[in-house]
Amino acid sequence: MGQVDSRIPSRDECVLRYVLERRAREHPERAFIRLADGGTISYGEFREQVERTAAGLAALGVGQGDTVTVWLPNGVDMIRVWFGINWLGATYVPVNTAYRGNLLAHVVANAGSSVIVASVDLVARLADIDRARLSTAVVLGGEPVQQPGLRVLPASVLDADPSSLAPLQRPIEPWDVQSIIYTSGTTGRSKGVISSYAHLHAMSGPLSFPMLDEDDVFLLYGPLFHVGGTLPVVGSMNRGGAVAVVGEFATESFWPAVRATGATFVILLGVMTSFIAKRPACAEDREHTLKKAMMIPLADDWQPFAERFGMTIWTLFNMTEINVPIVSEPNPAVLGTCGRQRPGVELRIVDENDCEVPMGSVGELILRSDAPWSLNSGYFKDPEATARAWRNGWFHTGDAFRKDAEGNYFFVDRMKDAIRRRGENISSFEVEVEIIAHPKVRECAVVAVPNETSEDDVLAIVAPSPGEAIDPAELIEFLRPRLAHFMLPRYVRVLDELPRTPTQKVEKHVLRSAGVTADTWDREKAGVRVARERIRG
Repeated sequence: MGQVDSRIPSRDECVLRYVLERRAREHPERAFIRLADGGTISYGEFREQVERTAAGLAALGVGQGDTVTVWLPNGVDMIRVWFGINWLGATYVPVNTAYRGNLLAHVVANAGSSVIVASVDLVARLADIDRARLSTAVVLGGEPVQQPGLRVLPASVLDADPSSLAPLQRPIEPWDVQSIIYTSGTTGRSKGVISSYAHLHAMSGPLSFPMLDEDDVFLLYGPLFHVGGTLPVVGSMNRGGAVAVVGEFATESFWPAVRATGATFVILLGVMTSFIAKRPACAEDREHTLKKAMMIPLADDWQPFAERFGMTIWTLFNMTEINVPIVSEPNPAVLGTCGRQRPGVELRIVDENDCEVPMGSVGELILRSDAPWSLNSGYFKDPEATARAWRNGWFHTGDAFRKDAEGNYFFVDRMKDAIRRRGENISSFEVEVEIIAHPKVRECAVVAVPNETSEDDVLAIVAPSPGEAIDPAELIEFLRPRLAHFMLPRYVRVLDELPRTPTQKVEKHVLRSAGVTADTWDREKAGVRVARERIRG
């Protein structure tokens, strides 16, 4: 399996402030960020931007150990603010740009920040919620609008003289908290995953991404409020490479972005692969710099894709809480695999009592790591959820896997009620909370149903209050301002009663098995459109 490094990485290896300082000192002119218009930002320039941002945050009272909430779309500003927060030894808390209402209020309250840095297109949503401890909002992307009880400041406050920065109270350590990233819950509210610098390094380091080196330009498409967007930035900087920041994925702009930035590596999530493959073949299919792709999940037809575009393909399994424990070899021969156990982690597939299941049987994947601090440090302000996940000394993923005799791992299903749609994890609980708020809905259940791609659609099964009738289209309109666009159900089925166990628990497995029935309303067939929200930087 190769050499295992079980030590804690040094400050200079994993703490973002010290890594950036080293890169800017060693090769200040080398490009760190590449842009779709062909522009670049060097390591030296980026360090200067980060220091000026940190000075502005410090002037607002942000200090070592504080949390700072960030609510911005992908872009240079998001990365600059993130690194500015960590430069001070403070904790970066990004928020999904689709959140609103109760979902937003929960995250804001849980994070406990006094300062938020937000897009002008988003900050107005704060007026509709209990803002908890938030007292200051720095607004980027336009002129700020004042809100009662909230000090609203322009972007210019984050461009301050770095000579005003006071020394750190103490060095930032590998085990210090780098970020709190919210991942959708399954039986409760979204949970904030506590991630140390050592954990972030383990997720993006050479054992997790052995194919990445200093000559690579990592094309960024994952949202920066998720690990999928975080890892390209950190992995690139750790190796002295570059990250290409080009905005959201769109099929028609994919190859132009590759060519403009010289991108060499990309993560292809879900339907991205099929969207690219369905474009008509042309003479320019190999006239590009992209040589490596991480395909998640591994498509059955990855070989024709790799041959057509001249790429080497890998796949992996990861989640916010862990450290890429399963990685494939280049061009994996076994269809459907997630890869094999990488060096530095221990994996088991177990039953409900944490007893290992026989080879080839399905069970829950659990793991632990050889190096200290290289997995999550629990869920923020949620000791009960932390204890449930960290049972018997192992982290429980909640995902069903099987393993073959050759050591290949295969993802089978989610053992929990999470739904994955358009690259987003959706908590059925959070959707149900908003549906049940409708005055005509007595009870509801939300389950995943397969769609024509490799991901899920959302099916809501609702029972009306006595004497009431539920109009599915009206229900969607009720939910539209309360839920993120990707959480809105595609399907609505109305039943008089939901099936229940003798202990009165809703039998979701029955509803999931029934799926989309003849009496199920389909939002797409009904012509009810849900536009993806576009947020300006």
